Amino acid sequence: MEKTQRLGNLLIEKGYLTIEGLEAALKRQREQARSDNRLLGEILVDDGFCSEDQVVECLAVEYGVPYVKLEARLYDPAVVDLLPREYIEQNLVLPLFLVRGVLTVAVSEPANMVLIDELSQLTSHEVQFVAATSKDIRRMITSLPNSTVFVIDDIIEDSDQADVTLIEEAIEDIGDMAEVAGQSPVIRLVNYVIFTAVREGASDIHIEPGERCMRVRNRIDGKLYKSLEVPLHLLNAVTSRIKIMASLDISERRLPQDGRVQVMLEGRKVDLRVSTFPGNCGEKTVIRVLDTRGVSLVLENLGFSEGVLTRFTQNITAPNGIVLVTGPTGSGKSTTLYSALNSVATMENNVCTVEDPIEYNLPLINQFQVQDRVGLTFPVALRTLLRQDPDVIMLGEIRDEETARTAIQAALTGHLVLSTLHTNDATSAITRLINMGVEPFLIGAAMNMVLAQRLLRRICPKCRQEYEPSRALKKTVERLGYDVPVYYRGVGCRNCRNTGFRGRIGIHELLVVNDELRDAIVANKPVTLLRRIARRGGLESLQFDGFNKVREGITTVEEVFHAAGDGAMDNSVDANEKLDETMIAEAMP
Repeated sequence: MEKTQRLGNLLIEKGYLTIEGLEAALKRQREQARSDNRLLGEILVDDGFCSEDQVVECLAVEYGVPYVKLEARLYDPAVVDLLPREYIEQNLVLPLFLVRGVLTVAVSEPANMVLIDELSQLTSHEVQFVAATSKDIRRMITSLPNSTVFVIDDIIEDSDQADVTLIEEAIEDIGDMAEVAGQSPVIRLVNYVIFTAVREGASDIHIEPGERCMRVRNRIDGKLYKSLEVPLHLLNAVTSRIKIMASLDISERRLPQDGRVQVMLEGRKVDLRVSTFPGNCGEKTVIRVLDTRGVSLVLENLGFSEGVLTRFTQNITAPNGIVLVTGPTGSGKSTTLYSALNSVATMENNVCTVEDPIEYNLPLINQFQVQDRVGLTFPVALRTLLRQDPDVIMLGEIRDEETARTAIQAALTGHLVLSTLHTNDATSAITRLINMGVEPFLIGAAMNMVLAQRLLRRICPKCRQEYEPSRALKKTVERLGYDVPVYYRGVGCRNCRNTGFRGRIGIHELLVVNDELRDAIVANKPVTLLRRIARRGGLESLQFDGFNKVREGITTVEEVFHAAGDGAMDNSVDANEKLDETMIAEAMP
């Protein structure tokens, strides 16, 4: 193992350690020999005589290996896969590069000769060491895809543990809370959480307290994935830091709060929407990430089939009427509306929006924020906006009868109105407006088109492979009337975080209101009859569009069933028949 006298001499020669310090450390090592097996270098670092960088540098000289300061460009990502990720994290080793059959590995203990033999057996290569600090190795492991290790040493170093504890114990001492929240370790932790989420393309960041730790999860492609876990005593400082950034009240911990903040990241602006909510273990914080770089506001990039895109484009260029986009929360309605506005916004058009909140700032478009607290509601804003000579109006959402009536009146007086509504399919949007209290003859006169949509996860193009599905799944697809000659799925790789999916694509159901359907709406016919008429007019279901994308190898059957299986209608069945949900459930893996 390490030669203590030589290590001490090297540290003294380089001016990193005094003779008195070495003698004190050696005395500590002798006194604790029976109860503590720490090496001299560990004692020197733990007791503050030297830094870890200084000790590892001298150990490298002692054992004749290079000493390196690790950087991202110093290792080959392909070489990292030579070792299991769990082994890398548990043993704090990092494969750097492979040259002529010799694998170079960064370690913090170059004296561990047993480790060389173990690594040679695992990788089937000759292994040579370079020395690096454990802190640098942890930091590099953190940057690897799918890593669950977080360099907590960097966050809490130079930070007094008592200060963090004081936040929990003296909540009323706001000055101390603000001071601790502004310390650089807490700032680095919050910055790391936000940077990692944006880099991975997350739409939301969940910072939630557990019984023993603070957990951070990122929503990527509609699913939550664990990003990191840190000690629970950092929760209050992290929450306070985020509140300070969003101009919220850090003294209020009993009531929910909402705010927003704009940050610069890699030279671009990223909008963050912050929401806090008190729970039994502390405040939970959710941050909505609005990063325009990860969102395409071009209609051609949203997954529309050629026929649907043509009809949709025709209707958003109409001189008047209502265009609705429906679907549940998180189905991409706002992105579709923004893309539609982008395609019609010109110097010759006055395009205006009323939103709550404004999600993306668009050129050539006048955007207005609803302010319920001062009485600027959707109906009030819309009535005022009609005096601003608009050509196209986008309402963030139709929530009630008053908003619906005002939107219809705007459409009937020569304006094109675009908005969203929460319904399961396109036809149900008509009955939803009727249930709100709007007369059917008004809906029939004003309605142009309803687009229902969902988002499906795309199969990762890097690891997409053909596979043979189960007999139950194939039988279900056949009974639904679809023909899928080849089935694809992602097997998982670094590119997709081993999920098999990368990105999302929309599936759509477009209802264009023709004369026959308009007469049926005015006559207040039931939704089943409206759907039959719409099918005769060319309506294709969400599920139909989804299976087209399955045949193209873009997504999986399971994704289509998950997004459009419940209540979705197949083109091959009668409109009043529901899908056999039991059959679908049996076919799901």
